Amino acid sequence: MAADHTHHDDELHNYERQDLLRLATAGSVDDGKSTLVGRLLYDTKSVLADQLDAVHRASVDRGLATPDLALLVDGLRSEREQGITIDVAYRYFATAHRSFILADTPGHVQYTRNTVTGASTAQVAMVLVDARKGVVAQTRRHTAVLALMGVPKLVLAVNKIDLVDHDESVFAPIAKEFLAHATALGYAESDVLAVPVSALVGDNVVEPSPRTPWYTGPTLLRHLETVSVEPEVQDAPLRFPVQYVIRPQTPAHPEYRGYAGQIAAGTATVGDEVVVLPAGIRSTLIGIDTMDGPLAEAGVGRSVTLLLADDLDVCRGDVIVAAGAPPTVTDELDATVCWLSETPSCAGASVLLKHGTRTVSAMVVSIEARFDEQNLSMVHDPDSLRLNHIGRLTLRTSEPLPVDDYTTSRRTGSFLLIDPSDGGTLAAGLIGAPLAVLERGRRPS
Repeated sequence: MAADHTHHDDELHNYERQDLLRLATAGSVDDGKSTLVGRLLYDTKSVLADQLDAVHRASVDRGLATPDLALLVDGLRSEREQGITIDVAYRYFATAHRSFILADTPGHVQYTRNTVTGASTAQVAMVLVDARKGVVAQTRRHTAVLALMGVPKLVLAVNKIDLVDHDESVFAPIAKEFLAHATALGYAESDVLAVPVSALVGDNVVEPSPRTPWYTGPTLLRHLETVSVEPEVQDAPLRFPVQYVIRPQTPAHPEYRGYAGQIAAGTATVGDEVVVLPAGIRSTLIGIDTMDGPLAEAGVGRSVTLLLADDLDVCRGDVIVAAGAPPTVTDELDATVCWLSETPSCAGASVLLKHGTRTVSAMVVSIEARFDEQNLSMVHDPDSLRLNHIGRLTLRTSEPLPVDDYTTSRRTGSFLLIDPSDGGTLAAGLIGAPLAVLERGRRPS
């Protein structure tokens, strides 16, 4: 989330030239997420021959008569051997109507942090449930995380419908229960679609199934191709976290001083007045360099090098922003967090806080509340937050940070909390308290 996105940048830039949908999966373990993603890749002919050969060989080694399509996304060797997903697997594919960047996330409770990562940039989330089990605790937990992260649209894939004889009376109550939970978290009914599918045999994944004549909605792929999503806002105020200062100091470039990074929000345009935060120094943008040559302007998501009119003391972790619409600079944050560590939180704890490209020391001042995602209630003044808990904290940082509310800017409104003793991730945080999901779900505890 607030961590590194740049390793995907080249591939993302190519896909962003087309109509692009960022998609994430969620759901409980063994609900069939990887198989469904593999089915989408296979049926849209987005699989290379050598990948398919590798899947055939791995399936034979496991004694399977047909290819295990889940192996198309379970790319790590340990995942292939265990038959589980333990990391976020990103896949890029396209149809004639739309391009997709898909994050297949784990279903296990201990890997909820990976769901947070996959959801942080998603425009649509595909939530799977096993038709034989229905909505379970992890389904409700993942849906709360998706709402918390601001994913605008949900698709409920009721999988393994073939194992319940394609029975509408099984599908309908599951869809109704999920819709009730999603709307209680703030989703409109029009933002949620339920589809009966079989990832194993392909029912209603790409082609309509004759075995579910009672279902008259779109197939899963057709919905993903046509669902309306809001594009990333290009006219938002500029936010550019500086990742690296470039000073070649060569005879050909004796005066060159550029600031490299990825545009987190808005558009950089040559001639714009900017401010470097947290110092608050003003300057003018006089150049935008890329590997392909200079640009007059660059939008959100582009990795560029910015040139300023003045020779300023700018370093990694500073943020170059639009002069007319700067973020708040503060050393006290009210934030919502998803706790991702076995080590519980407690008031007074010292942590590291990574915001954009800057990492500072911070202290947990207080724990205000914990959100019960199963009962949609608030527990006030808890002693601690533990693994997978969602809650509200007040944090104080060792130096001021330029921050936005998460509802305004995902990238500059999010952060990570890190254990200073071992570098492990403690929590993913969203600036702004209380967030809409907590308010909508609030009932007396």
